[in-house]
Amino acid sequence: MQYKEIVDKLSQSLGRSKSDINKLLEALSNVVAERCSELDSISVPRFGSIEAVKRDETIEVDQETGKRILMPPCVEVQYTSSNVLKKLLNQS
Repeated sequence: MQYKEIVDKLSQSLGRSKSDINKLLEALSNVVAERCSELDSISVPRFGSIEAVKRDETIEVDQETGKRILMPPCVEVQYTSSNVLKKLLNQS
């Protein structure tokens, strides 16, 4: 599903304008980004949890050249769906 389709469906089901939905989704995105940058977890009942995990720097070897490459530390975002959402998706 594309962003525009999400906005359209939310606009129809919530009875709000598309510009309102865009503002809400942007605000949600900002909150998630802010919390993840601080390595916090976000839990949404019946939806799941979003967790930021910091990965340490690693040394990897290029398969073709054999050169060693230092990969910098990074923050990865992991999503885990709730059991309720899994059941709903499996039913449909």
